[in-house]
Amino acid sequence: MKSICPNLKFLDKKVLVLGFSKSGISAAKYLNSQGADVYITEYRDEKPEDAEKLKELRALGINIEMGGHSDEFIKDSYIAVTSPGIPPRSEIMNKLKEYKIKVISEIELAYTQTGTPFVAITGTNGKTTTTALTAHILSSEYKAEPCGNYGVPPCDLLDKDVDFMVCECSSFQLEYSNAFQPQISVFTNFTPDHIDWHGGLENYFKAKAKIFKSPQAPAFSVLNAKDERLLEFSKECDGTVFLFDGEIGDNCSFIKDDTIFFKRDGKVEKIIDLKDCPLIGNHNYQNVMCAVIVAKLEGISNDDIKSSIMSFKVPEHRLEKFAQSGKTIFYNDSKATNPEASLVAINSFNNCDVALIAGGRDKNTDLKEFCDAIKKHIKNVILIGEAADRFEENLRTNGFDSIIRESTMQDAIDKSIELNPDVVLLSPACASFDMFSGYEERGKVFKEYVLSKIN
Repeated sequence: MKSICPNLKFLDKKVLVLGFSKSGISAAKYLNSQGADVYITEYRDEKPEDAEKLKELRALGINIEMGGHSDEFIKDSYIAVTSPGIPPRSEIMNKLKEYKIKVISEIELAYTQTGTPFVAITGTNGKTTTTALTAHILSSEYKAEPCGNYGVPPCDLLDKDVDFMVCECSSFQLEYSNAFQPQISVFTNFTPDHIDWHGGLENYFKAKAKIFKSPQAPAFSVLNAKDERLLEFSKECDGTVFLFDGEIGDNCSFIKDDTIFFKRDGKVEKIIDLKDCPLIGNHNYQNVMCAVIVAKLEGISNDDIKSSIMSFKVPEHRLEKFAQSGKTIFYNDSKATNPEASLVAINSFNNCDVALIAGGRDKNTDLKEFCDAIKKHIKNVILIGEAADRFEENLRTNGFDSIIRESTMQDAIDKSIELNPDVVLLSPACASFDMFSGYEERGKVFKEYVLSKIN
């Protein structure tokens, strides 16, 4: 597959890096090593914890400004590399358009600098688990590293001996990746999210869809057969198309008789029984099928695929089983920052007593399916955070009344333990920023407090 992007050169060129983020810092250090005159511009004010990193970067000769974007830093830049969180309609992006400065993502920067093939994994939910599992399986025979939105920034791998970059790609990153051409592109699923950032649902879809079509077409496109939008979109995709979670066509991975199979050119092979998978729930079985397709396309043996799946450890905060006390099993699904993500976790539990802890900063998405799933699978819901009022109102409107309100995560955990259910599930269906710095802190607080109570 021929790259559509020439190898960019940066010697003695002024390059602007937007954002003092993990990916921004990685890009800046790489560009500096290539002889570029690097300028990092960050909108937020400097924090005490920034001091050590600022000192390190400035010692390399990298110019840094905090607390705003000055014309002095912006003007005459050869190119700008952006951190993922900066929206297309922001003031700084408008200014770069005015100056006619091209903007690329850190992922695209890395792609232009290496011949290492990328496996790009995008979608609304399931990206991280699929990325981690795919890299884990490929590592049975190759040097494969998870990177992008999970793992390290791909620029950190440019001086490493790596056979594959298995890259989790958010819509934010792909928005600014117009030449990035993976060897394999995976689309896990598609539901509404980040609509405000992209300026509409279709723009959100287009950001992800671009790496499945010419001129960024991969050699192989892997898509979810159970997602109606993606099944229809698969007919437009370039490269050889593989579908997962449905025996459709000659190229797919599917479940039959509680076993995952792989089919290529009409030939079917058994991969693994569901009982041998360490991940639970249909959404996780979809993640496994994605990884199986990628692994088979890269020539991994069936035995290595099976043993790698069986040895896989679920990434933290993603339906992570971490503790048990008596009959009660505790799951941390803090990464479920929208109702659709919580939905797949809730649907993973059947015929058992589940206490669900939900709530946080509301994304104001529709809750009908979420409420229906709770009625079917959940015995008690414990609500916390800013979204509690709307969630309670929607649950009661949909005929679910086993609702408890608590003011803190710790109080919610105390109540859940008191209920003595089979499962305590933290799956908030909300962002965390009303009470925590991010979903990671929320999950960490949940786990630490549970362990302090049961040990």
